[in-house]
Amino acid sequence: MPIVKYPRATEPLWHEWDEKAQKCGLRHTVYAVNGDQYTGEWLNNLKHGKGTQVWKRTGAIYSGDWKFGKRDGYGSYSIPDPVTKEYKKVYTGWWKNDRKCGYGATFYPGGERYEGEWSSGLQSGWGRMYYQDGSIYEGQWLAGRPGGQGMLRLPNENRYEGGWKDGKKHGPGKFFYLDKGQLFEGIWAADIPKCGILIDFGRDEAPAPTQYPIPKV
Repeated sequence: MPIVKYPRATEPLWHEWDEKAQKCGLRHTVYAVNGDQYTGEWLNNLKHGKGTQVWKRTGAIYSGDWKFGKRDGYGSYSIPDPVTKEYKKVYTGWWKNDRKCGYGATFYPGGERYEGEWSSGLQSGWGRMYYQDGSIYEGQWLAGRPGGQGMLRLPNENRYEGGWKDGKKHGPGKFFYLDKGQLFEGIWAADIPKCGILIDFGRDEAPAPTQYPIPKV
C-alpha cells in the first residue's frame, strides 16, 4: 500500500509560499506583530530592493531603496500631520545603513528647510539652510552644525562671510552692515567679534547710513 505524505499541520502552505516569495526577491507584503507593514522586494528574508514601510505607532512612511533590511539608496520619509492627517515629507534623498547619507533635503516644522550633504544622519559637507526668520546659511557643515567656511544672510540683507565652528562665527570673517553702509572685518570667537576694523562700505546706497562717515586713518 503506497504511503501518502500530508503537509504538517504546523507548516501551512501559505507559510511555505511566504518564505519562497521573500527568498526569491518577489514583491510581498508582511505585517509585523506590532502592526508595522512592509510591501516590497526581499532577499533571504530581508527587505532588499524597492519597498515601502509603514510604522503603525507613528504613521510614518518610508518609500525607496532597501539593502539587507535597512534603508540604503534613494528614498523619502514622510509623517502625517497631527491635525489634517495629510502626509508631509520630512526627508527626501540618499540613505546608507538606515541613516541619511549623501545629498538630500529635510523639511522642518515651521517651514525651515535644509538642502545639502549628510553623513551618518547629520548635516556634513556643503549645504544650505533656510531658517524660519528668513535667514539663509550657505556653506560647510560638520556634525549637524555650520562648520568651516560659510555665509549667513539675514532678512535685512546684512550678511556674514567667514569661518564657523559649532554653529557659531569663529575665525577670520567679514560682516557687511549693508543697511548702514559699513563693513567689519576681523576675528570672531564663539559668535563674538574679538578684534578687527570697521570701515564705510556702500554708504551712498545704504538705506539707513550713520549720521557721520567713519574718518579714514
